[in-house]
Amino acid sequence: MPRYAIIVEYLGNEFSGSQWQPNKRTIQDELIKAISTLTKKKTKIILSGRTDKGVHAKGQIAHFDSTLEFEKDKFLYQVNGILPNDISIRDFKRVEDRFHAQKSAKWKWYQYKIISRKVRSCFDERCLYTRQDFDIERINKMLSYLIGEHDFSAFKSSNTSNPAKICVMYKAQCTKSGDEYLFDFVADRFLYNMIRSIIGTVIMIEKDNLSPSKMNEILKSKDRTKAGQTADSNGLVLKKVSYTQEIKLEA
Repeated sequence: MPRYAIIVEYLGNEFSGSQWQPNKRTIQDELIKAISTLTKKKTKIILSGRTDKGVHAKGQIAHFDSTLEFEKDKFLYQVNGILPNDISIRDFKRVEDRFHAQKSAKWKWYQYKIISRKVRSCFDERCLYTRQDFDIERINKMLSYLIGEHDFSAFKSSNTSNPAKICVMYKAQCTKSGDEYLFDFVADRFLYNMIRSIIGTVIMIEKDNLSPSKMNEILKSKDRTKAGQTADSNGLVLKKVSYTQEIKLEA
């Protein structure tokens, strides 16, 4: 049976996350309804992984199987006509039967945006707004301690039954443009609320003027109570899921 992969974009504000939940509006449920309408058969959709409530995506990957043969442009036109306005499918192609959106993934790239200025703007979108000032050199020193393979329990939400705690962080870096700070994280996997907890910890360390090495101390403690608060989900975007080892962040 042919297998198809899709690249999905969505604004997460009105969703209870990406993974199907009973009586909740989710990305997976909307995709199932739309694609099942085209196939005229209940179609199972497999996502590359879950995103939390309120988290956005530019490059979520999913796959599904169907006995039907689809023409790309026609499929994209039809399915996006069915989907609600806050979710769309950006690309679509047939893949090998062994491809699996979740199990075949090599790494994921998330980006978190903070805007720091004295007065907020109504045009600030998908970001965390703060009046707090940041030192970019100090931030990148903090983030450098996260590179490599670590137990990230200190940044894992206690509200999860998933026992996973080890991740390999390939990139953790912040860049500044004007009053905008972009935090890029690339890893083989991410724990529940991990990035938002890291961002909350960066904010805490800066606010209290602690040493950047405090991040390493918290990481090694494996104690969630020592880290900062979980930052707002609105600043977080899943930028890319890759199925090759080479890390390229163009998107």
